[in-house]
Formats: sequence, structure tokens, C-alpha cells
Amino acid sequence: MTPRTARYARLGAVALVFVMFGLAWHLGIFTQAADPKTLARTLVAMGPWGYLAFVVAYTVLQPFGVPGTVFIVAAPLIWPWQTAFVLSMVGTMSASVVGFSFARFVAKDWVSARIPARLRKYDDALERNAFQTVFLLRLLLWMPQVLHSFLGVSKVGFWTHFWGSLLGYVPPLLFVSYLGGEMFDASGKMQPAAWPILAGLLIASLLVVVLVRVHERCRQAGQAPRCGAASPWMHPRGGSTSPRETP
Repeated sequence: MTPRTARYARLGAVALVFVMFGLAWHLGIFTQAADPKTLARTLVAMGPWGYLAFVVAYTVLQPFGVPGTVFIVAAPLIWPWQTAFVLSMVGTMSASVVGFSFARFVAKDWVSARIPARLRKYDDALERNAFQTVFLLRLLLWMPQVLHSFLGVSKVGFWTHFWGSLLGYVPPLLFVSYLGGEMFDASGKMQPAAWPILAGLLIASLLVVVLVRVHERCRQAGQAPRCGAASPWMHPRGGSTSPRETP
């Protein structure tokens, strides 16, 4: 692609974004997506077309300002948890790809100048181990717009971002889809029982992060096979010896 063609492609992408925003504003989608209750009511009224509307609205609106939690909270209020999980995964991944691609191919310089310093500290980790870092960031932070942008202007490859994000999203989205009915009422407001559930999710996520970090440090030190339950005095053939015994 020549520089002139690339310039026209960027301008076309920007124009398409503005057109979609204008259309969404004209149809009142921003108002309907203001809270889970309103969104749920709108999607139920659409019948089977609600599936498509959910994914399209999530894809178009989330990367540019509408919180993704509005969609993933609304989904289990409308559909069985299995359907809610699939639609939440498809919508979240689509929104992530749009946010990543917009930052990388359309407005890279503008976005790069606005990345918070707290995310810049992950630049070195992304260069050393991109897949693992993307996975952990998605597992802990989920889908904030600024994270889409940060990964888009980083050196992470598209498919590394895609698969790392996919795996990182699975635990929290499965968790919310399955327990959404216990965490939120019909209006989308958080119930008291949600706090211990969210605390459990946070603890589980942090535990995964610790285990991944420990394994990575062991691997870098060339000790991965011995990390875990293996004793430093374990005999090479599977037996064990006392630290005072000699082979």
C-alpha cells in the first residue's frame, strides 16, 4: 500500500466512525445504552434481532466511550447464561479489535500521546513476553478503552493481541454471565451479594497472575521443571535423598 493510499484509507476509516456515531445518535442508541435496564428492554423488544443488535452496538459504542460493563451486565438479564456468555465474548472481542485497530491504523500518533504513564510501564514486559502480558492485562483490567489504545500503539502483533485478549476475557465474562442473576437486579443495579462474588473473582485473578509470574521467573532461571512440589534434593530417578546423603 502506497503512502497516498494509506492516507485515504485512514481518512475513510475516520469518516466511517463519524457516520456510525451520527447514526447511533440519530437512532437514540446512546440513550438506550445508558444503563443495562434500558438496553435489556430494547433488545427484548427486538426479538431474535436482539442478538445482532447487541453485538453491533457493543462493537461500535464500547471502543469510543460506552462502558463494556453495560453490555455484559445486560446480557444475563435477558438471555440464559450460556447465550449471554457467547454474546458477551463476541461483542467484547469485536470491540477490542476495533479499539486496537483504530489506535494502530487510524490515529496512532494522537492516541500514543494520550496513553497514561501507569500503562507505559508495561512497554518492556510487552517486548519480552507479549502474549502473557496481554493475557494478564485483560484478565485484571478487562476492556477499558484506554487499554485498547495502549495495546494498539504498542509493538504487540495483531494476532498476539487477539488470542491473548480472548483467553484473558474468558474467566471474568464466564463468571459474570453465570452469576449475573445473583449479582445484579432487573434494573442492572448491583446487589449486596455481588461484593463477595467480585472479591472472589479478584482473588482468583490475582492468584492466576502470581502463578504465571512464578512460572515465568522459574522458566527464565532455567528451573521450570523443579518449580512446584519438587524438592531441591529430589533424586534424578524419582527417589529422594536426605540433604546429608551423598549419591
